Amino acid sequence: MSGPGAPPCVVPNIGGVAPLPAPGSAGLVDEAWWAARCDEFLAVGTQSLDGDNLNNVAAHLIRARRDPSFVWDPSQVSPNLVTGDPFRDTDDFELMYVQWVLRLGRDVLPPAVITAMEDKIVGARYRYDDPLPAGQVDNKWFWSENHRGMFACDEYLGGLAVPDRVFTFTGLTGAQHAARTRQVVIDWLRERTRFGFFEWHSNTYLKFTYAPVLTLLEFADDPEIKALCAGVADTAMLDLATNTFQCVFGASHGRGYKAGKLSWNGESSFNTCKLLFDTTDKPFNNGNDIGPLYLIGQTDYRVPEAVRRAGVSQEPAVVRERHGLPLDPREDFNLDPQGAFGYDYTTENLPFWWSTGALTAWQMVPVSLEAAKKWRLFDTELFQKFAKVKDFLDVSPGLAQIAVRELAGFAAAGVLGEAHTYSWRSAEAMLECVVDHRFGDSGEQVHAWQATLGPETTVFTIHPMKEAPSDGYWVGTASMPKSAQKERAAIHIYRPSYDSPTDPLLGPYFSYLPFTRAWFPQDRFDEVRQANGWTLGRKGHGSVALWSERPTQWRPLNPADSASNGMTQPYDLVAPGGASNVWVCEVGGASDHGDFDSFVAAITSATVEVVRTNGQIDVHYVSPVEGDLRLGTLSGFQVDGQATPLRNHPRHSSPWGESCEFSSYYDLQVDGARVRIDGTTGARVLN
Repeated sequence: MSGPGAPPCVVPNIGGVAPLPAPGSAGLVDEAWWAARCDEFLAVGTQSLDGDNLNNVAAHLIRARRDPSFVWDPSQVSPNLVTGDPFRDTDDFELMYVQWVLRLGRDVLPPAVITAMEDKIVGARYRYDDPLPAGQVDNKWFWSENHRGMFACDEYLGGLAVPDRVFTFTGLTGAQHAARTRQVVIDWLRERTRFGFFEWHSNTYLKFTYAPVLTLLEFADDPEIKALCAGVADTAMLDLATNTFQCVFGASHGRGYKAGKLSWNGESSFNTCKLLFDTTDKPFNNGNDIGPLYLIGQTDYRVPEAVRRAGVSQEPAVVRERHGLPLDPREDFNLDPQGAFGYDYTTENLPFWWSTGALTAWQMVPVSLEAAKKWRLFDTELFQKFAKVKDFLDVSPGLAQIAVRELAGFAAAGVLGEAHTYSWRSAEAMLECVVDHRFGDSGEQVHAWQATLGPETTVFTIHPMKEAPSDGYWVGTASMPKSAQKERAAIHIYRPSYDSPTDPLLGPYFSYLPFTRAWFPQDRFDEVRQANGWTLGRKGHGSVALWSERPTQWRPLNPADSASNGMTQPYDLVAPGGASNVWVCEVGGASDHGDFDSFVAAITSATVEVVRTNGQIDVHYVSPVEGDLRLGTLSGFQVDGQATPLRNHPRHSSPWGESCEFSSYYDLQVDGARVRIDGTTGARVLN
């Protein structure tokens, strides 16, 4: 139970830091099964050697460590596998890859390769406030959730790898770098156990959040760090297990890009899900993928069997989760805003708040502007769109705060805040949304909801910012819908909180298109029909129905847009006439409605009404399965006349376990397998 009036979270004492249970122990995945899964993936990753590719080399090193009979030629590995530019964005990714190749390859690879990797570590700049030579611009993104974790991992393990070397930018030794970063690593891990993942269910970046965790798990000797890492790794794998359908991470995403929304082939966690759950006949599509590769590279850690069983479960399940922590960019202005849970809006907590996307939240404006000016961030590629506000710093930071608050509808588009997600999954379909999240405001990379019937058969809506083939047609949304869901059925109300700016200063960045649209790829369904405002599709035994308040029309195929990808039928279902619209979605299958004809008949004869009064919108939908549903822009969500709170989710709730709000404790039980985790202490008990 969670929310106002709920009893306090009581966490049982299951112990403190302890060695990880050995692979093969009760409660972990079966070792023979695991070995077979690893062999299948590594066979793909080691078909040929690319001596200039760190992850391909890592695949060969990991396979050779697992299988002494494996033959390959390490002399073909080149020092060119590392780059020399320490100011390139995603350099932290490469530094993490280096940890694996350096540590597994010290006695295997040519000495020149080892030297090149050690020099790469020594010559890296790990923090935005480390010394920066005059005239130099550092384009690395230090602040998002995954980058913060990766830089901490890189600096800590890099320092331990070359403890006596003096690092270029700081003049500190490797040992000193490791020492100054240990607590940063621990703090970041504890944030994940307490608040979950700020970039919730990101089918782009969750992998780059658990990858540094797995790297630390394998190479850190610190018992506390290893124990905390195991808990975070379990949590990340649980997120995948309970929010995937046929190995597709078909959830709402705090951050997501076009390729990952349209097909399993572009989604970054697909291969990890394929390795762990194998609930699809689609093959591994990248043998050098660090998600599965770093899991296979573990010598001490194994995924709990309870997590695997949750991932392969076919029983209908509702999963409700809470991610992140409260931050409202529309909060009433005051001169002393108070942050949540003791994280005040100071320079000390700048990396923390920026990792929640709060670069332009008014509460952080003075600190953000000061840091950007001091560390020459306005000169970087990634801060260019913020450069126009830097003059406010010399005038009045308070004035800048007021201006940003008034423009929060689009100026704070990157703020992730506290997200509550709701997912329903069966053997036939999955439907998930982020519930009533920042209604009407722009979401920079947020994916609000999705229905999933197969690896390539997905449906979602979006309020586009720019015309195709621009990313603004696919990535993020100009306005977030007010969404509510009852198992198979969901209502999404679009009504922008701000007018589309047309002036030359803001218009190029923040204007939007006057319509909403749906991705409904007809070629990927077995059947598609339209009737009574509904568009309905069947894939196998799963079905989806989508209704729009505004009449819809298919846009002709756009050959310039990569989404076409060989399709012959239109996939772009547009509702012209205005950016304010209502979409209703319901999924199901043979177990719910019978055959597709029965599904179509039941849905298209259902009551669905929209009433607009003085700018407010009220929706009434009578689902054939889920009952009488009502949602309004001012009113709450009602199911069969009963008020149903929208945003009172615990950290995790599913048929297999519950973790109350902001608790670091999990007790997951699936078909006799059980894992208990206390992320605060690092305790982990399996049976």
